[in-house]
Amino acid sequence: MKPLSRAAAIARATDHFDDGSFRRDLAARVAIPTESQSATSGPALAEYIHGNMIPAFTAMGFTNRVLTHPKSKGPFLLAERIEDPALLTVFGYGHGDTVLGMEGRWRDRLDPWALTEIDGRWYGRGVADNKGQHSVNMAALSAVLATRGKLGFNVRYLIETGEETGSPGLRDLCAQHTDAFKADLLIASDGPRLSAERPTIFLGARGALQLNLTINARAGGHHSGNWGGLISNPGIVLAHAISRIVGANGQIRIPELVPKNGIPPSVRRALEGLVVDGGPDGPALEPWWGEPGLTGAEKVFGWCNFEVLAFETGDPKAPVNAIPPRAFARCQLRFTVDVDHTDVIPAIKRHLAREGLGMVEVTPARDEVFGATRLDPEDRWVEVARASLQATTGIKPAILPNLGGALPNDIFADVLGLKTIWVPHSYPGCSQHAPDEHVPAVLFREGLAIMAGLYWDIADA
Repeated sequence: MKPLSRAAAIARATDHFDDGSFRRDLAARVAIPTESQSATSGPALAEYIHGNMIPAFTAMGFTNRVLTHPKSKGPFLLAERIEDPALLTVFGYGHGDTVLGMEGRWRDRLDPWALTEIDGRWYGRGVADNKGQHSVNMAALSAVLATRGKLGFNVRYLIETGEETGSPGLRDLCAQHTDAFKADLLIASDGPRLSAERPTIFLGARGALQLNLTINARAGGHHSGNWGGLISNPGIVLAHAISRIVGANGQIRIPELVPKNGIPPSVRRALEGLVVDGGPDGPALEPWWGEPGLTGAEKVFGWCNFEVLAFETGDPKAPVNAIPPRAFARCQLRFTVDVDHTDVIPAIKRHLAREGLGMVEVTPARDEVFGATRLDPEDRWVEVARASLQATTGIKPAILPNLGGALPNDIFADVLGLKTIWVPHSYPGCSQHAPDEHVPAVLFREGLAIMAGLYWDIADA
């Protein structure tokens, strides 16, 4: 009867999609403009927790506790269902906040706060990151509960509202409430699959550190005809400083910013044969860019990359014939577990000083840093998840040692001591953090089946 019951739970989950219920639930969540990067988002963030999440978890028999922290403008929700203290406890996670809506920049003038279907794709801010993904997992839990009459394990589920601003306060809360957050295993969803066609599991995340490079040469600008060749141009000097950090092909030039001993053999084995492809909507890959000698998968999941996110000198919108007094660049390093992120800024300072560029100020752009994490690909729970996804879809899932992007996974792994398994329900071309954020609807339907099967199998395991 087990296979039939498992199949019944999966059917109940996909029926929730087919009858339109899942879309209605997600549309209601997308409609709440939870832009944590906006100074006025506080009421919307609170509405997402109190007006939507709490009723949804209460309907599944969860108790709810709202937590706050001075660093965060929005609340945290800890929803809990304890069936037996002796059972395994699964920790779930999602974030209800989004990046800015970017109204007026979407295709066909779409409203980012309305779920819209075009050619089988669901558009709306948060459908991929992260409202759609935690909605899938919540609906799958509900399907298993309705089919079995119980989950067969305990759940503690955290919904935060500040991930897009670096999860301020989350680390402190987890350290302060370790008993309340205590669990054995994290099962969560965020980020993209390796490709739309292939189910994916990732076991951690690269870290992300943002920093500012600044040159303040003098109090004001000076006429370029009178002073050109006599005083330095901060824009030119800063461009040269960046070129000392990363080369013209994207290769990082500072040893402390890359894995000291290269990519571990176990990680190479896990990534062997995996192909990074954003599909028809993704950018064309440029093999000449990045660390030479690595495959595309190794560049994204096993190495580090340094990016310039913004660069400004003078007045770009109204240039004048003056040497600007200042130049500024916002940069980012995405790094693996092999890099000591506490030494990144000091290492850049040392390197630039050696290059005669000590006038460049190097400062952190954020107080919060997402650390890098990576669960052993041979862990027992990885095999449970792999077997479950393959049983549901008939496709061998891609196993990534870590996501290429960043998540607060280090808090769960290091502070709470959790083994972490992520099953994404999006794809590389989803346009998250940009206009036209979307997910092919079929991925949500398959995600509901995958998670219902996985939650069922966790209880059996």
